[in-house]
Amino acid sequence: MKKDTILPTPFTSEFLWESYSQDLKRYVFSQIKDEDTTNDVLQEIFIKIHLNIDALQKKESVKSWVFTIAHNTLMNFLNKKSVPFAIGEVTDDFSTEEEVHSAKSCLLPLIKNLPDKYREPLLLSEIKGKKQAEVADLLGISLSGAKSRIQRGRKLLQQGFMDCCHYKLNEDGFLVGEHQDKADCKMCK
Repeated sequence: MKKDTILPTPFTSEFLWESYSQDLKRYVFSQIKDEDTTNDVLQEIFIKIHLNIDALQKKESVKSWVFTIAHNTLMNFLNKKSVPFAIGEVTDDFSTEEEVHSAKSCLLPLIKNLPDKYREPLLLSEIKGKKQAEVADLLGISLSGAKSRIQRGRKLLQQGFMDCCHYKLNEDGFLVGEHQDKADCKMCK
């Protein structure tokens, strides 16, 4: 390896923040359109940069490396937001006897109706909060297999909300709509 391809010492997290934070913020904001959420995602991006800076070896690829991390982090964030509620709102007690019928009321019945191949990976990742690598280990499958099953499970879950609860996809690919009354809900009748 040529000596000039090794990163000089100035490539620290602080240096990268000073060099790229404004460009990254504009990029993230262009996708999210919310200042607070943009700052949260930007913070997550720089945590990943900081934790992985030792993997960066070629100074020619610094900008590409930084924006790849930003893009992947942003896509992960947007994929998690494609369900009509925050995963953090979901608890382990999925009581179907709630006073207010909501998207949360339909979540467990919809997941339970998924084929076995997708049900367990989705429960582990979205409900139990396991990382995709952990899901792969727990199920004894490859990481790419776990990712594929989780993504397919999410798509099936999304379709379930559209079929059951009459949600629609907006132009940005997010589920939108008003939740049906329990009497009109196909899953909860």
